[in-house]
Amino acid sequence: WVRIGLPRGGCCILLARAATPEQVAAIGNQCGGRVWLVLHTDDFDRDYASLCAAGVRFIREPAIEPYGIVAVFSDLYGNLWDLVGPSSERNR
Repeated sequence: WVRIGLPRGGCCILLARAATPEQVAAIGNQCGGRVWLVLHTDDFDRDYASLCAAGVRFIREPAIEPYGIVAVFSDLYGNLWDLVGPSSERNR
């Protein structure tokens, strides 16, 4: 297991290794090709630049939506993530 959480404690995400052939077959397609994980940031530009510099593959460039700025990236296993920040940060 891998636990992902804030240093100060509270809620966290627990990731478990696939344990059956059916689970292994679903890696990267847990939600049928839809975004299902969201990273919310207080500084979109900083974190977008940092992720790009680290080689993260963005499949949708940043766009302004009613709920904020969003860009979609894929993790190492094909899962789709939204990076979301407040829309007041940019004037696009």
